[in-house]
Amino acid sequence: MGEHLIKMPDVGEGIAEAELVEWHVKVGDLVREDAVLAAVMTDKATVEIPSPVDGEILWLGAEIGDVVAIGSPLIRLKVASEGGDPSGGSEEKEAAPPVRAEDIEAQADGAVKVSDAIVEQQGEQQRRNAPPRPVEVPQAPAVRLHQPPVARAEGEGPVASPAVRLRARDAGIDLRQVPGSGPAGRITHEDLDAFLTHGREPARAPGLAQNTSVEHIKVIGLRRKIAEKMAIAKSRIPHITYVEEVDVTALEDLRAALNADKRADRPKLTLLPFLMRAMVKAIADQPHLNAVYDDEAGVVHQHGGVHIGIATQTGSGLMVPVVKHVEARDLWGCATELNRLAESAKAGLAAREELMGSTITITSLGAIGGVVTTPVINYPEVAIIGVNKIMVRPVWDGTTFIPRKMMNLSSSFDHRIIDGWDAAVFVQRIKALLETPAMIFVEA
Repeated sequence: MGEHLIKMPDVGEGIAEAELVEWHVKVGDLVREDAVLAAVMTDKATVEIPSPVDGEILWLGAEIGDVVAIGSPLIRLKVASEGGDPSGGSEEKEAAPPVRAEDIEAQADGAVKVSDAIVEQQGEQQRRNAPPRPVEVPQAPAVRLHQPPVARAEGEGPVASPAVRLRARDAGIDLRQVPGSGPAGRITHEDLDAFLTHGREPARAPGLAQNTSVEHIKVIGLRRKIAEKMAIAKSRIPHITYVEEVDVTALEDLRAALNADKRADRPKLTLLPFLMRAMVKAIADQPHLNAVYDDEAGVVHQHGGVHIGIATQTGSGLMVPVVKHVEARDLWGCATELNRLAESAKAGLAAREELMGSTITITSLGAIGGVVTTPVINYPEVAIIGVNKIMVRPVWDGTTFIPRKMMNLSSSFDHRIIDGWDAAVFVQRIKALLETPAMIFVEA
């Protein structure tokens, strides 16, 4: 038998380390060639590590959540082939330690103890074979059972001995509040002790109990990546958040009409494709908002192509798939690509390239989007547009209040690059396009 050492592979992304997010095996498992042994994560992309040989798992070199350098020992297997580890990872077995005199004495002493135990065991066997002697069982003293407290009728005075009443008066206790467990509800010294210990706490409803458990959950994988990115964004970017309400009544009417008359090969339209097209038009007027800021080099990279990240909640956590070149897509093209990326992300099948390269981001919680949010910028971008839920509100039209479908846009900007005035102009331009949706389709 030999051993085979598997090292952390180079996954081809130019990285020096990867985080272990899942073990598919444990020590003692028998695995076949190409069986998945573990999964590692690199920049939101999960890579599975297969076994190159058949064998038995002898050793696992990391724990879930550990960051392992490329080329570090990861798994050791026992393989059927002779000649040791073909990968060069086999190690010579450790030589047996020299026998010391004190070890021999300890072994001899242990042998004597074993012999004594055997003699004792034989004596015990003989005692068991002897006829039993009568055993006197002492009579147990009478035990006074503590009866449950007896509830008193309303207005009924407490029953207690003078000694109990004196203790209660000295302690400042109203005996009417103390339940009694003695005959006819008499209050005993034990009842008074229990009240002094617990009686001042409010009574709990039946079935309610304190839960003092603490569960320790290690932050690993995608959740750790999200935590790291959010920490960077909030610590390095001075956010300015601008909130504006938008009347989307006309937009919702248009969306309903387009969905009712759509072709079978077209997806159902949500509000987001309209917002994406409105952002393209607003960016044409203010291209410096479609950018990423390299704050270490002090360089703003302003992009011509509009690549909109869509913050998407998945079973594993928040992911941001990117709709590339929105400026070259029509309304239906935006909707089609948006649906494809969202389904891919939620199924955990999004490619690494589909999660990179955004120049501006949309975040939306849909129907539960709240009234106002304070979005965190998707570092290193300089702007993020937040969509809140649509609600019917009364709006004054100059004569009377009328019901309108209203929605707030909550948008954040990197105040190092974007001034408050520019942020307001950008949001107001988007507002005007959404409130007059026909303008979205008018070419400049």
